Amino acid sequence: MTRRRDGGAGAPPAKYRALLAAMVAAIVAVSAAIYVTAASDDGTRHRGTLAEGRDAPRNPAAPASTGTWVGSWAASPVGGEPGTETTGLAGRSVRNVVHTSVGGTGARITLSNLYGQSPLTVTHATIAVSAGRGTPAALAGTMRRLTFGGGPAVVIPAGGRVLSDAVRVAVPHDGDVLVTTYSPSVSGPVTYHPHARQISYAARGEHTRDTTGVAYTEESASWRYLTALDVLSKEADGTVVVLGDSLTDGITSTTGGNNRWPDVLSDRLRAAAEAGRNVPRHGVVNEGISGNRVLADGLGRPPENPSGLNRFDRDVLDRTNVRVVVIVLGVNDILRDRDLADPDAVVGGLNTLVERAHARGLKVVGATLMPFGGHRGHTGPREAVRQQINAEIRAGRVFDAVVDFDRALRDPYDPRRLRFDYDSGDHLHPSDRGYTRMAEVFDLDDLKGGAPARL
Repeated sequence: MTRRRDGGAGAPPAKYRALLAAMVAAIVAVSAAIYVTAASDDGTRHRGTLAEGRDAPRNPAAPASTGTWVGSWAASPVGGEPGTETTGLAGRSVRNVVHTSVGGTGARITLSNLYGQSPLTVTHATIAVSAGRGTPAALAGTMRRLTFGGGPAVVIPAGGRVLSDAVRVAVPHDGDVLVTTYSPSVSGPVTYHPHARQISYAARGEHTRDTTGVAYTEESASWRYLTALDVLSKEADGTVVVLGDSLTDGITSTTGGNNRWPDVLSDRLRAAAEAGRNVPRHGVVNEGISGNRVLADGLGRPPENPSGLNRFDRDVLDRTNVRVVVIVLGVNDILRDRDLADPDAVVGGLNTLVERAHARGLKVVGATLMPFGGHRGHTGPREAVRQQINAEIRAGRVFDAVVDFDRALRDPYDPRRLRFDYDSGDHLHPSDRGYTRMAEVFDLDDLKGGAPARL
């Protein structure tokens, strides 16, 4: 008796076995493809659909966004903001304005309560693209609510930090982004970064979704709570972290001009890539703290203005998808030591930072210490210490690659001083032109590769 075509009794056993074998092969092939896709994800890629934000139209059929999570902006928490010790900023909406290095199709933020003495409750948070420079207003159609673990509110313990959920929003490169938080309750000292060289805003009451910016009548020269902005990017595949002091923080650069030297370095990288040069496609984040030293912390517990050694894990190794570290530290170890700084100790501290970066496979580019002749802290013995440290750096005994900021910015007629047009006037910090010069002499090829192989 023969089988019918619908599978009734009588079909040849060989045909049945062939069909079954084909089905099994198909299942194995699909399973293998899924496995290969998962195995190739190194943790820096995001293959899921980003949260739309509650005020964005929901579209379950929207394609999943892909790309690489990279750092677009960052700032180091420095201390507790004076005047906020008792009530913090309870009942205020805080609108931070930050400048991106690279763009993306999605974003997430990091909030810090490092210097708070009690839990910080954030009940509302948003992100939006700025409508333009120098305004708290948002670009139409870009306002998104941020969530934390799927909910709109989060409690950050004293000394803690939190990473938001990802939200889909088109973040431009070289543009301003508004990140707004609202806390209804007292939290003690506000964790902040002074000397932002960027005007941010605050408003009384809950105005996190205000797109007009009308309520934001208070201005601030600091960033509050916010310490990082990551983007899901197709234009970048890694992050450069610049660890430095006021020379990196850009303390004398024009407010709102985004002319700190890491800003200009980011512009150079993007322009070179667009011109077809074989350069790394990286975001650049600025972890400069004015007054920062390699060896010594500031006062307090946790210490305000923690040393480069103390904050290296937090501000460098914990950043998203770091590929290269740039270190510009040492001048304050010379200037702020009541006794004469020990050049061997400073170089030893720099070597320790390099070793910790190498342990994570990261390349380290370092800079020579720039001149400060004419500054009130300059003395002959301190100049000698600077020269000794620079000699070690130039000899290649500290970093994997060196950018010689000293040679690029010093006065050729008096090498102990900054060149006149590169000097902001205090004989220590560069002018806007000086910051631009720092970025111009940086060899972009030095950002290629990783840590050297151990012999």
